[in-house]
Formats: sequence, C-alpha cells, structure tokens
Amino acid sequence: MHNPKNDEKPRRSRRAPLAVAIAGAAAFAVAAGFALAQGGNDDASKAPVGEVSTEPAAKAATVLTQPFTKPDLVLTDTRGRKFDLREQTKGKPTLIYFGYTHCPDVCPLTMSNIAIAMKELPKADRDKLQVVFVTTDPERDTPAELAKWLPSAGDPSFIGLTGDFPTIQAGARQIGIGIDPPIKEKDGKFVSMHGAQVIAFSPRNDAGYVLYGEDTRAEEYAEDLPKLIKGEKP
Repeated sequence: MHNPKNDEKPRRSRRAPLAVAIAGAAAFAVAAGFALAQGGNDDASKAPVGEVSTEPAAKAATVLTQPFTKPDLVLTDTRGRKFDLREQTKGKPTLIYFGYTHCPDVCPLTMSNIAIAMKELPKADRDKLQVVFVTTDPERDTPAELAKWLPSAGDPSFIGLTGDFPTIQAGARQIGIGIDPPIKEKDGKFVSMHGAQVIAFSPRNDAGYVLYGEDTRAEEYAEDLPKLIKGEKP
C-alpha cells in the first residue's frame, strides 16, 4: 500500500488489477506487477482486456497483442489549462502513468527511472517523447502541486494532469488500470491505491501496445525508449 510521505515507514504499494486475456493454450500468467490487490477491486470487472504475447518474458516490457486505445481524457495541466490527452499527444510516442505526489516510493521511483533513461536519448528523441503523469489524488494534487513535484521527481518536460476523480478513474479503466478513491487513515493521512503500470503508446497509431511494471529499472527503459519512440516493439 502506498502511504503518504512524512514520518511513516513506507510500505509496499497496494496495486489494483489489470485485466488481461492470454491468447493460446500455453498461456502464462501476467507478471507479479498485475497481481490482484487484497480483496480485489470492483473496477477490474469493467476494465478492458489486453492480450499479451505467450512467449516467455525475457525483458521488462510486456508487448500486448491486443493494444489499448488511448484514454479519452480531458483534464487540467500544471498551468491550469485544458489538456485533451488524445488530441495533444496524437502521433507522438507517449508513456502514461497514474500515481500521486505524496507517494513515498513507487511513483517517484518510476518517474525518476524514466527521467534517467531519457537523459541517454539524443535531444531530438527527448523532444518527441511525451511522459504523462495523471494524478490519482486530485484533491491534493493541484496543478501547482504537480508543477512543483514533477521536475524534482522526474523531469521538467513531464506532463502533469489533474481533474475530478470520477473522470480520472474512468480514464484509467480504459487502459485496464484500477484506482480507488483516496482514503483517510486514522492518523489523518491519505492513501491512494492504484495500478502501478506504465503503458507506452505508439506514434504510428496511438495504440497502447507495451506495458511496464513497477519494478522496471532505468536501464531497461533506456534500452527500450529508442524503439518506443519509433513505434517499434522493444
């Protein structure tokens, strides 16, 4: 479970499920990053299905044989302006992640790993890549809060989006990621539980065809990004 920052010892994130249909008789279970959260999540039954390759996973990337459609989301960016996700990332290599700024572990680590990997790219490729961070805790993650957090956790070029929770939850569900409303614990701190996957969208057709779990390292992103930017399979 993700816990807010401050004095509490961070605990492992509680991940919501990604619904995945496996093609073929020799099917493999999707990696541990897609494991069900304790007690399950009602959103999972409404999530779309993404098919994965049945070949043994030798890499961090899971290539989907049935890609996701880019979420139909219109939210607010860090400058307080409307941001139409589909339109404003159309034809661009795009990584999308749902998380929150008060996360003490997985969210900042994911953003940091992607940022480290981007530094190895030529500038022309860095300029093409769109990294979108959509908050799962919009009440606390205002545009100003996202604008302050993203450059330190990741990179100034990262796009931070916020809005009303039902809209964000519905958008996440479109790509198989379950998120729960933030809950207030007894000590007054808030916890946001969400799927921790990064999904890569191709510049060729805007389809979400590659998925990464929370344990993906910076070196693994660095190896794959040049291909993702071209819309190729890693």
